[in-house]
Amino acid sequence: MTLNELPEIAPEAGTVETAELVVEDDVLVKLFAIGPGAAFDPHVHDDCENVFHLLEGEVVVTQGDTEETVAAPAVVHNPRGVPHGARNDAEEPALLTASLCPLP
Repeated sequence: MTLNELPEIAPEAGTVETAELVVEDDVLVKLFAIGPGAAFDPHVHDDCENVFHLLEGEVVVTQGDTEETVAAPAVVHNPRGVPHGARNDAEEPALLTASLCPLP
């Protein structure tokens, strides 16, 4: 799948829309469209690494007890076992992918 083939999703304020882009035995890539004022709550992946690729917009990324605002384009590594999430405090939607991969 290329960027030209990403599904058209346009989240409303306060909502998050998702789509699975790649689902294989050893990798999952999921698209998140985060509307203004929306978030996906911190959660943990104990068995894999998680990487956000922020394609559009700006989000506040939570990792453990810290928060950092990042603007596109950006890559954020969420290590295995660390609670992580994202919140959109901006007035425009944000678009990111999350890749879940095991270590070799």
